[in-house]
Amino acid sequence: QVQLVESGGGLVQAGGSLRLSCAASGRTFSSYAMGWFRQAPGKEREFVAAISRSGGNTYYSDSVKGRFTIARDNAKNTVYLQMNSLKPEDTAVYYCAAREGEYYSGSYYYRYEYDYWGQGTQVTVSS
Repeated sequence: QVQLVESGGGLVQAGGSLRLSCAASGRTFSSYAMGWFRQAPGKEREFVAAISRSGGNTYYSDSVKGRFTIARDNAKNTVYLQMNSLKPEDTAVYYCAAREGEYYSGSYYYRYEYDYWGQGTQVTVSS
């Protein structure tokens, strides 16, 4: 079992930056591949970014590629999402998620591939 707590959300103007953090407690953090998803009002939760257990592989949705960076610090049991050049369409609740074991064949993209979820943190980008 692992518990996930997101932080770092807030209100920012378009073009600005935020860094989200997700702190994990429980079992060995390095055992989990980690992902970030987001959910805007009236929309389904969608994949944003993911990182392998060692941090050696990262994956991004097309909508955030080149603007967002996912990273992890296994010594601190934390995964980060650095968000730059934010746009109003990035407004959503952002969730981190943990998957036991490594990703395979694009599994990072699917919500059902994750075993644990945080409560989410709100990100609002004003125009």
